[in-house]
Amino acid sequence: MFHKWGFLLSEIWVLLALAALLGLFVGWMIWGRREVVIDTSEADRLRAELATCNSRGTDLSKRLTAAEARAAEFEARAAHAAERAAAERFVAAAPKASMTMPVMAKPAALAKPVAKAKPAANEAPAAAEPAAGTKAKPKGLSAAREGKADDLKLVKGIGPKLEILCNKLGFYHFDQIANWTASEIAWVDDNLEGFKGRVTRDEWVVQARDLAAGKPPRAGGEN
Repeated sequence: MFHKWGFLLSEIWVLLALAALLGLFVGWMIWGRREVVIDTSEADRLRAELATCNSRGTDLSKRLTAAEARAAEFEARAAHAAERAAAERFVAAAPKASMTMPVMAKPAALAKPVAKAKPAANEAPAAAEPAAGTKAKPKGLSAAREGKADDLKLVKGIGPKLEILCNKLGFYHFDQIANWTASEIAWVDDNLEGFKGRVTRDEWVVQARDLAAGKPPRAGGEN
């Protein structure tokens, strides 16, 4: 009797094992062959976000290019304004006299002769006018009249060194220089050591006439 029960139990276990195997096979057939459905909504969302980012990037790039162009234009305007301001400051700071035209000497025929000063006790008598084209030393003084010389530095072009040189040559006063003739000017031009030609170039005679007449010195005098 118990022998028959053991056989039945064995048969039950075998049937249970077959049922489990059958269930596994059926499940594999059902789930393994089921069509896999891919959810594309997430990919579409990512693609849309990427397109939006690309669009924003392009827009930002355009704005950056426009901003750089405006910055370059602003820098150019600022540089131009700075140059213009510097030029205006330079013009404002420049002396007014430097912007005026130099006074040209009047022709000999139109120039108003300056009255010759009376010869002093220490002044040599006037010599006869030399022939044209010659050079003659102007008459000089052994010392300044009444011991007080004119400030020759008021003549533009005469500095301290030239004033000392003129005094050595016997020239102390404006009226002496104002009355120099063409031949005397040529002689002084040749005998100003290191400053040859300054009498003609700086118009000493014209300036001396103005100073002797009480007019103010030219701008740049008293160098």
